[in-house]
Amino acid sequence: MIVSVTIVRYKPIMIPFAFLAMAIHRIPLALNSKCRFWKLMGSGKNGTFSLQPDWQQWATMTVWNTQKESDCFHKESFLSVWWKLFCFEKLNIQCIPLASHGQWDGIDPFKTDFYDKNHTGPVAVLTRASIRLNKLKQFWSNVDPVSKIMSQANGYITSFGIGEAPFFKQATFSVWDSMDSMKVFAYQSREHAEVIKKTRQEDWYSEELFARFKIVSCSGSLNGKNPLELVEMKSD
Repeated sequence: MIVSVTIVRYKPIMIPFAFLAMAIHRIPLALNSKCRFWKLMGSGKNGTFSLQPDWQQWATMTVWNTQKESDCFHKESFLSVWWKLFCFEKLNIQCIPLASHGQWDGIDPFKTDFYDKNHTGPVAVLTRASIRLNKLKQFWSNVDPVSKIMSQANGYITSFGIGEAPFFKQATFSVWDSMDSMKVFAYQSREHAEVIKKTRQEDWYSEELFARFKIVSCSGSLNGKNPLELVEMKSD
């Protein structure tokens, strides 16, 4: 299984084409029988859950059975042509699931019998949730402190705030230099632990999913940078 996360940026004058893409890109994705799962998403400005949308930045996630199918999509699909025509930056991160629990629209799209339990090296983490409408105030009042701590954590490389719908269907896709660094933040950060405790006690989510990935490749750039180049710099 290959999970492909593509982040693209449009110039301000091209933003109408970004909204148009959200409407028409679902057609070729839905018709592609080899694509196991897909999502078209907007982005937040601060790299994690955010109330401030970034109208220039958008995300597409696709799941494939093989690397060949994913590569073909990125070379020959209608979406790839669209990105070349209308976007001035594109970052594509291709991953293999290492662990996954929870659901996304009633299924776990990353469930597999071939998890690599001995992986070392950079990892990506997806945290995704559908927030109950009556819990929105509690959720958003607790987001900022954790976001600030994460961006300063040891081993943190970058993150993208993505979501299917503003306010209540949100996700964060973060990149870390190692599994150990990610676990230290996830389990030893007081702020993060308190928020996780509140999600359980106050039942913020109607649906949630947490997944970890081995990064297979990272091509292109976002804001002039490639996250894996930063990983290599830190390891030198």
